[in-house]
Amino acid sequence: MHHDAFANLDALKSRLDAHRPLAPELVRNLRKDMVLRYTYHSNAIEGNTLTLMETKVVLEEGLTIGGKPLRHHLEAINHADAITYLESLVQENIPLDERILKDLHQLVLRGIDNEAGRYRGCNVIISGAGHTPPDHLHVGERMQSFFDWYRGEAQSLHPVERVARVHADLVIIHPFRDGNGRTSRLVMNLELMRAGFPTVIIPVEDRAAYYENLDKAGKDADYAPFAEQLAQLVEQSFAPYWYLLGIA
Repeated sequence: MHHDAFANLDALKSRLDAHRPLAPELVRNLRKDMVLRYTYHSNAIEGNTLTLMETKVVLEEGLTIGGKPLRHHLEAINHADAITYLESLVQENIPLDERILKDLHQLVLRGIDNEAGRYRGCNVIISGAGHTPPDHLHVGERMQSFFDWYRGEAQSLHPVERVARVHADLVIIHPFRDGNGRTSRLVMNLELMRAGFPTVIIPVEDRAAYYENLDKAGKDADYAPFAEQLAQLVEQSFAPYWYLLGIA
């Protein structure tokens, strides 16, 4: 990963910081748009069939969508609640730990999966992937070393590089039976937002490249392709701010 890419992201961040504090109205506007788009895309990657507009109706009017599974309705509401929890952690500058990871998972699968908030007790195969997540008996120790790395060595990395590794490693370990993708994307944004970057949305249209890049990390321990994809998405995440601030 080229350090000029990181330098460019840091420059964009400084440029945005110069406009802080942002007007409350602008922040509300950005947040409403972000919660909707982020929830739609993160769930759509996992096969949720609600459209962007149906997701908007569910989140803003509390209505269910006729002919759509209740699960898809719950996934939208749960994800929006998980973002609210995430924002409270960012506000208080609380770093990731095991309890927070499990709390995020609990919120994502609340009312959907009775194993919400608990590490998996079974083995899993990721269909089509070139790597197999560790045996469930090793999940606890793998997560232990993940958190040791996160609290230690990881803190010296550029936030975007750290985030790429955090997200990829969580997907590789696959600590939960279900909901790993959504949970690790929430963790990704917890890290990015704590570092002062905007929320990043991985669009459902980029799903194939996203899976391929994560698989490369799992198969070859090569995090560079995913870090590059993430760096581009971080850069794009500034666009709504420039638009609302009227900056070209």
